[in-house]
Amino acid sequence: MKMKLALMMTIAAVLLAMTTFSFGQVGTDVKKGAEDTGKATDTAAKKTAHATKKAAVKTGDATETAAKDTGKATKTAAKDTGKATEKAADKTGDVTKTAAKDTGKGVKKGTKAVGHGVKKGAEKTEEVVK
Repeated sequence: MKMKLALMMTIAAVLLAMTTFSFGQVGTDVKKGAEDTGKATDTAAKKTAHATKKAAVKTGDATETAAKDTGKATKTAAKDTGKATEKAADKTGDVTKTAAKDTGKGVKKGTKAVGHGVKKGAEKTEEVVK
């Protein structure tokens, strides 16, 4: 019986030692898993920051290019508008000049006709008075 009790106590001691070792091993595994997770999180954060920085630089470059292109297009449009305005002013001046000449010719003819009519009227009046 003593032998049975001693054997049972030995088995119990071995089981207890294995349980303690197992719990200790679980704690070590959990700690290692947490450290690995921390390292992976750190690496992911660094890569995300790097990608964000690259995207910001590319966005800045694209914005700068777009601004330059817009400026060039605006400058070209302004030049074209100025040329078109100048041409329109020249044509307006030509039309005005032609209209003035035509008006002058009409006035001259009208004056001649009125003068001729006045002269004839005066001659008739003179004949009637005689």
